[in-house]
Parts: sequence; C-alpha cells; structure tokens
Amino acid sequence: MKMYILIFASLIFSSFISQPLKWVDLFDGKSLEGWTNPYDHGEARVVDGEIHLVADEKFFLTTEETYSDFIFEAEVKLPEGKSNSGFMFRCHVEPNKVYGYQAEVDPTERAWSGGLYDEGRRKWLHPQKPDDSPSGDEFRAKTKGALKRHDWNKYRIHAEGDRLRIYVNDVLCTDYRDDMDAEGHIALQHHGEDGQVYKFRNIRIQEL
Repeated sequence: MKMYILIFASLIFSSFISQPLKWVDLFDGKSLEGWTNPYDHGEARVVDGEIHLVADEKFFLTTEETYSDFIFEAEVKLPEGKSNSGFMFRCHVEPNKVYGYQAEVDPTERAWSGGLYDEGRRKWLHPQKPDDSPSGDEFRAKTKGALKRHDWNKYRIHAEGDRLRIYVNDVLCTDYRDDMDAEGHIALQHHGEDGQVYKFRNIRIQEL
C-alpha cells in the first residue's frame, strides 16, 4: 500500500513540476496599472499600446511589485539624437531615487548595449571601464552591434540566483555572477534629455 502511495505522490509531483511557466504581462497596453513614478518630475503616458516617457531630468518608472528569480522581456525604442536608457531589475526604490542592477541601452559608438550597470552604486560591472579596455573591446566583438539604433529592440533579462544574463535581440551580451541583490523592482529609464520621448512595449515576466 505504501508503495502505491509513493508512486501516486511521485506522479502528482512530476505533473506539477512539468507544468510550463506562464508569462504575465506587466503592461496591459491601456493603462499604467502596476507602475509608479517615485520622482517629483517626469511623465509617463500610454500611447497606442506603448509606454512613453517624457522628462527634462533622468527618472525611472517602476513596478509596484518586486521580483526575485525571473525571465523578463520588453521592447524599447530610443528617440533620435542623443539618448541612453536601460531596464532596471531587482532594483531599490526611494523617493526621487532608484538604484541597482541595470541592463544598458547604449546607442553610442561605445556600443555597450546589453551590458550590466549598477545604477547609483558601483557603476559598470560588465564590461568594465574604460571604454577602450580589453573588456570593452571583447564585449563589442561578442555582441557585434546587437542593438538596432532606429528600430525596436527586444531585451531579455534572465535573473536566477546570482547569475544575471542579458540578451539584446536574442544575442547574449552579459552572463555575470553577482549576489548583491536577490529581489527588487523592475524599472524603465528616461535618461533626462529634454523633449525626448522613450518608448516601451510588450513588457512581460515569467517568475521562476
């Protein structure tokens, strides 16, 4: 009898763990439900199924919820001219301050899109400064300009334990281990250029 119980329990457990993980939309395409601006400046708008960020100073639009281990996906389109952005993850939120891990969106000649930056703390983790360092040169050679400057770009962030992976348009740009933060918010960045509009869409997460 005990053997039958063990077999039945094993089948139930196997069925449970084999269930595919579900994607959850963090943006419904119609409202900013689930998001908040912790700054006294900056504006977030919903336009044609996209989140548009407008500001004349840097700010971040953050999720109200926190996340630990996950796969996050979103698309970003940068404005023309001088710009820079990023996706914060496992980040910390205070009034007028957001800090922590950031997946870089870098349209400059430096071409460090998909790099890992520690906003408000240690700065560049991968690659490492200066821009022309062996680390930077190796990063550019590996990513081969994954970012499309004048188009939408799909980012995927896979955070599991201390392993942090960042993909840009399905190109693995960063595979780095760091254990400073195990949980936190997700945020979208406006870099602060006056009049520039940063666009985001198709934002979803799969908790592991």
